[in-house]
Amino acid sequence: MRRSQRTGEQAAFEFDELTLLVGSQPTAVRAICEHAGEYPENLAFRPEFGQKVEACVVRDGAAGPGRWRRLRRGARVVGRSVGPAIGLTLPRLLRSPVWSSATADAGGVGVLVAPGFAGTDASMAVLRAWFHRLGYRPIGADLRWNVGCSTELVDRLERRVEAHVAATGGPVVLLGHSRGGWLCRLVAVRRPELVRGLIMLGSPVLDPLDAQGWVMLALRMIVGLSDRGVRGLLGSDCLSGACREVTERDLAAELTVPALAIYSREDGVVGWRSCQDPAAEWVEVRSSHHGLGTDPEVYQAMAARLRRWAGTRSDAPERA
Repeated sequence: MRRSQRTGEQAAFEFDELTLLVGSQPTAVRAICEHAGEYPENLAFRPEFGQKVEACVVRDGAAGPGRWRRLRRGARVVGRSVGPAIGLTLPRLLRSPVWSSATADAGGVGVLVAPGFAGTDASMAVLRAWFHRLGYRPIGADLRWNVGCSTELVDRLERRVEAHVAATGGPVVLLGHSRGGWLCRLVAVRRPELVRGLIMLGSPVLDPLDAQGWVMLALRMIVGLSDRGVRGLLGSDCLSGACREVTERDLAAELTVPALAIYSREDGVVGWRSCQDPAAEWVEVRSSHHGLGTDPEVYQAMAARLRRWAGTRSDAPERA
């Protein structure tokens, strides 16, 4: 994608064979982008839920190739997501030295592992098993399905972290995938004295709604059920009301604990630029969104930072 021109209240952008004309609100571009996060770097995207593209023009003779290209990309994203979901990427991790040569030298430091959107603690079992092999004391976030109101989930996560700190005798490491990562970040901002370090895997902290595909479809369904009276789910307020305002404010707040943001340009679900938390160290890997939890590169990136954080046994975490 490249920016081609801007005149008055309209801007034109080219996406391969596709040209979009949008108004003064560039947020609408994301509704058509083939990859979440692929938008002009010099424009700030803070979309309101459900915005529409104002005009779309396809150049003559370009519709066919563009359509096939999008279909191929879509098939690749699906293929890269299904493999991790059914365990096809696990053998590569288990053969990797980062797993097979792991030694239990962490001294019982606590770790809390939070799943991504619509995920459960069971989906993070491999990560917890690795932490256990290294001598940590890992626990799940106990959020059940990660589909609740952000404010309520952060409150529950804070209580869970407090209990684990009490059980392990010191600050703990927080790790979250996708939505779980920015929920952990909100806890770290609120209670930095409880946190030894923070790891975010594919977490769009700069724009929690920077996602595409099934995630947005599921989000609309969940909000619809919430609006119909089903309790314990994300509601419209989390997307465009006071709850969202609080979430965005706190995500922009200063982070005072060591943090690691791992992202992939091949994520396929969330925009990789939205994962580049300015308060964290960035590490780029080549992985799908759902493959981050079993990618050896991810584990190698975490290992060195974890050793440094585990060596900090004081109640006040140090900056990296």
